[in-house]
Amino acid sequence: MAPHRCTVGNLAGIVILVIAGLPARRGDAAWPKPDDLSFPQSDVRSFIPYHQMVYVRLMSFSENTDAPWRVGVLFSQTGVTSAVEQSQLNATLLAIEEINSTGGVLDRMIEPVIYDPASDPKQFRSLAERLFQVDRIRLLFGCYMSSTRKAVLPVVESHRGLLFYPTLYEGFEYSRHCIYTGAAPNQNSLQLAKFLLSTYGNRFLLVGSNYIYPYESNRLMADFVVQGRGKVLDEIYVPLEAATPDFEKVIQRIKKTSPDVIFSTVVGRGTSVLYEAYRHAGFDPAKMPIASLTTSEAEVAEMHPEAAEGHITAAPFFETSSSPSARRFVESFKKKYGPDAPVTACAEAAYFQLHLAMRALARCGSDDPERVLQELRDSEFDAPQGRVRIDPENNHTYLWPRIARLDKFGRFQTVWNPGVRIKPDPYCVVQSLDDWSMDDLQTVSH
Repeated sequence: MAPHRCTVGNLAGIVILVIAGLPARRGDAAWPKPDDLSFPQSDVRSFIPYHQMVYVRLMSFSENTDAPWRVGVLFSQTGVTSAVEQSQLNATLLAIEEINSTGGVLDRMIEPVIYDPASDPKQFRSLAERLFQVDRIRLLFGCYMSSTRKAVLPVVESHRGLLFYPTLYEGFEYSRHCIYTGAAPNQNSLQLAKFLLSTYGNRFLLVGSNYIYPYESNRLMADFVVQGRGKVLDEIYVPLEAATPDFEKVIQRIKKTSPDVIFSTVVGRGTSVLYEAYRHAGFDPAKMPIASLTTSEAEVAEMHPEAAEGHITAAPFFETSSSPSARRFVESFKKKYGPDAPVTACAEAAYFQLHLAMRALARCGSDDPERVLQELRDSEFDAPQGRVRIDPENNHTYLWPRIARLDKFGRFQTVWNPGVRIKPDPYCVVQSLDDWSMDDLQTVSH
């Protein structure tokens, strides 16, 4: 009788038989599905005797290694923040196209599973559930507003997935199931406060959209203003879907208090409404600018260039950045999406985080979030803004802060560039205004 050949297919069959012979339940604990990421691996092991574990491990050999790597993508194509989120979606797809054009990852293409959450936290959460439960993705790229990130993160954590979040945010958060590639407060708010206090004065008026990010960002900016012996004259919030009447009170308060700086954390379509209202009121940005962390090329594209001119934004990247890698990225982006497509700092983060994730996946040979996370820690990438690095201490990213002023054509021109890569400190534990000296900072674009 010929000896029986033990193939991978046969071993997979053995695994099925072994598992099928195990009791369906132990006590009151439910038996997990083999690919159920929401079930902790330690619990899976507790169901299986040690001598049978070898068969479970052999299951991975029977997987279809020709299938594409499926990743979830959640950026709004409609809704109040769709302009900037469309730039993030565009950048994500550009990165996927670049990788796939060179053979993919380990000879497997990347296949994005894309939904439009319409700038609605509830839809973000619902679609994240669908991505993990129905589409069976393990890595998720998405979210802009902090309210959407906070809606999605519990879903990601319950499914033992990994979220890549490419947006500046208010800090004071850590999840081992999230990689934060946007700026933390010590990488934009701190530098912007120092610049504004040194250049324009110490009397600030704060205005923001009515949700969590503006509340927390304004709280931090107020702390920095007080550190600089300044004063916050007022703090005003407008609806997320703000229209011209919502800014009448803001304009009246500006007229009454005459601040040196208006710090805006208004997001989405309301941004252009604020800037247009400012222009119609006849204010002078050379003496009293709107300074922001959330006004990007996407929001500027929705306003008249005259309304944009003279105002200030802090970010790690601008479309006008002049380094060779930045120029290549912008050229590729506009070649794919058109010459008028805005290239934002959030788009740049969405672009480089996809590349970082796929490099980590290639090194570990799996999209298992735990293994990808291990490979990501301390990993670096030559991003358009400069060489970035994931900090293993907090899952945030070393970034390059810059400050730019909008010119008469509605284009950002760098006015403050420290030329240094900043370690993320999302809790602002060791940061103060004294960490930055205006005299030591370059004022040329990098």
